[in-house]
Amino acid sequence: MMMMNQTAVTSFIILGFSAFTDAYLPFFFVFLLVYLATLTGNGAVVYIVCSDCTLHSPMYFFLCNLSILEMVYSSVTLPKVLANLLSKDKTVSFFGCAVQMFFFLSLGTTECLLLAVMAFDRFTAICRPLYYSSVMSSHNCCRLSAFSWLSGALLSMGQTIFIFSLPYCGPNVIDHFFCDIPPVLKLACSDTYLNEVAIFSVCVAILLTPFLLILGSYTQIISTLLKMTTVYSRSKAYSTCVSHLTSVTLFYGTASFMYLRPRSLYSLGTDRFLSLFYSVITPMLNPLIYTLRNQEVKTSFLRFLRSRRI
Repeated sequence: MMMMNQTAVTSFIILGFSAFTDAYLPFFFVFLLVYLATLTGNGAVVYIVCSDCTLHSPMYFFLCNLSILEMVYSSVTLPKVLANLLSKDKTVSFFGCAVQMFFFLSLGTTECLLLAVMAFDRFTAICRPLYYSSVMSSHNCCRLSAFSWLSGALLSMGQTIFIFSLPYCGPNVIDHFFCDIPPVLKLACSDTYLNEVAIFSVCVAILLTPFLLILGSYTQIISTLLKMTTVYSRSKAYSTCVSHLTSVTLFYGTASFMYLRPRSLYSLGTDRFLSLFYSVITPMLNPLIYTLRNQEVKTSFLRFLRSRRI
C-alpha cells in the first residue's frame, strides 16, 4: 500500500498563505521575528535554569523540558513556512510531509503529557509537601520526562503510519501552511470516515486524559489553597500555579477546538488560525508566561545580567 501511495503521489504542494501573495515579505519578517523570539526566549529559560543551582528543582526541570520542546516544536513548521514565503517552489516530498506530521504530532502529544506532569508536580508540592522530595526525586523526574517524550513519539508514529497508508492519487495541494491531519486526510482517494473516527478517538484520549489529570490536580490544589491560613503561603503557591494554568488554557483550548470538533465545523481559515496560534504563538509566549510572575526566575535573570556587565 505504501509503495502504491508513493507511485501515485510523490510530493505535495503546500499553499500556505497563497491568498495573501502581496503580503509575503511582511509575513516573512513577522514569522522570522516570532521564530527568533521563540528560540531566544526559550533558550534563555534553558540556560538560566541549567546555570543557576538555586533553580535545580523538579518544577524548573520540567519547565526546562517544556522550553526545549517549544524550540523544537516551532522548528518543525516555521523554517519551511519561511522558505515557502521566499520561494516559488512550495513542494514537499511524500516522505517529508510524513516526517513533518510525525514530529508535529509527537511534540504536541509530549506537551500534553508534560503539562499534566507539571500539574502533578504542583499538586505534590502544595497538597503533599511532606512526600514531595521522595515522590519527585531526580530519578522519578527523569522517568516522567522520558515517559512523556517516548509516549509522544510512539503514539504519533502509529497515527502517522495510519494516515500515510491511505491511497493518495491526486490532487496533491495542501491548503495549509504545514502537513496537518485534516488537510492531508482531505487528499486521500478512498473513504476516510473510519480513519477519521479512529483518529478522533486517539485525539480524544491524548487530549482529554492529561487534561482530566490536570483538572483533578488543580481541584485538589484549590481546595488546599483555601485552607491555608497565611497570605504569604497562599500567594506563593498561587503564583507558581497561575503561569501553568495560563499555558494549559492556551494550548488545550486551541488544540481541543482544532481536533475535537465535528467535521461539519471544519473551516480551512479557522484551522489555519488555530494551528498558527498553538504551534507558533504559544511557544513564543510561554517564556513570558512562566517568568513574568516568577520571582525566582526574574532574580536569576537579573543576576545573570549583572554578571555579564562585570
